[in-house]
Amino acid sequence: MSKPAVSPLKDRSTRSAHEVIASPEFKALVAKRWKVSMVLLTLLFVSYYGFILLVATNKTLVNTKIGEVTTLAIPLGLAAIVIAFVLTAFYVAWANKSYDPEVERIRSQLR
Repeated sequence: MSKPAVSPLKDRSTRSAHEVIASPEFKALVAKRWKVSMVLLTLLFVSYYGFILLVATNKTLVNTKIGEVTTLAIPLGLAAIVIAFVLTAFYVAWANKSYDPEVERIRSQLR
């Protein structure tokens, strides 16, 4: 039984994919994505765990009334949620504006 012939087009695109992955341009894009992701993750952790630690360590502060029934913990907790939403929105906007077009440009090199 004979082996099926490998298409030159498929072989060329595979070789091209390896070349693109090994390129400094692709590596720089991956590094940029990691940098943006790690900065946003750090900000998210600081805001969320900062709130948790504040509640755990300074109960008198978070029990401070800012209204008849509302304590300071409520707006601080809401702020932690809003910060998470804003960081997510920032990442989506950055990805749509900068990252996705660059990925598409690199992907078009494979076609």
